[in-house]
Amino acid sequence: MMETNIAPGDKATAVSKKRKRQSGRLFGMAWTLSPVTFWLVLFFIFPLLFILLISFATRGLYGGVEYTFTFENYTRFFDPLYLKILWDSLVIAGFTTILCLVFGYPFAYIIARSPKKYRAFLIMLVMVPFWTNSLVRTYAWIVLLRTEGVINIILMKIGIISEPLAMLYNHGAVMVGLTYTLFPFMVLPLYASIEQLDKSLLEASSDLGAKPWQTFTRITLPLTMPGVVAGALLTFIPTLGLFFIPDLMGGSKSLLIGNLIKNQFLTARDWPFGSAASMILMVLTLIFILIYLRIGGNKKGLEVL
Repeated sequence: MMETNIAPGDKATAVSKKRKRQSGRLFGMAWTLSPVTFWLVLFFIFPLLFILLISFATRGLYGGVEYTFTFENYTRFFDPLYLKILWDSLVIAGFTTILCLVFGYPFAYIIARSPKKYRAFLIMLVMVPFWTNSLVRTYAWIVLLRTEGVINIILMKIGIISEPLAMLYNHGAVMVGLTYTLFPFMVLPLYASIEQLDKSLLEASSDLGAKPWQTFTRITLPLTMPGVVAGALLTFIPTLGLFFIPDLMGGSKSLLIGNLIKNQFLTARDWPFGSAASMILMVLTLIFILIYLRIGGNKKGLEVL
């Protein structure tokens, strides 16, 4: 049996080359990620730390910020008035998510089960609203729902109603606007999940005598649950932060957490309290993300999201 002897110098040279290759890869990775890292640090981390710092400050006499450390902004948020605003925001976000799911699941299922030559066109129809500014689309809904709007005029002309319906400036109008705006964010994850569904499982269920609703509840829905959870997350969380839709379609009767934060920064000029409310909302958002990762955040669910 022959033994291969490697000289100590050759071994040291091989180790040195290997280290150089590894350092070269690390340098290339760092160079590639540096623009993204710089962007995130400059436009995300620094502003977030600034908001966190201001949340512990106090409001000046004329609306400025005095850097006097206090927890008052956080304790003030737990006043029943602000807790009610937070509760209303969570309820409206929940109902908006349910509406998007109820209307979005059949739509996504139809797209996923349609012939491949039509899927791209149907997906484009879902994406078309993004071609127009969301503020413009919100004003279009105002034109439809207001007292002298298109819907009321048509209903009165055909004799269904005798006087205009109050369809604007209430929670219902806000949910209509939010559902319309966030509908694509529910449909796209659902479509991605339903498209991956194995058709042979549905055929086997039918062959074994299962009714359509049994197939849906026992096979289709459980297997597409990652898409459901991802769509719910992508719908629920933005609903908490949107403020222009409640402002335009809810009026003074619909004050949500996003409107509260906006008003503190722009109207009341109470930046410390607005920052504290923003941080609380961010903590809630992180909690919902952790719940998603706990319930539906398996590997397939993360790919859908």
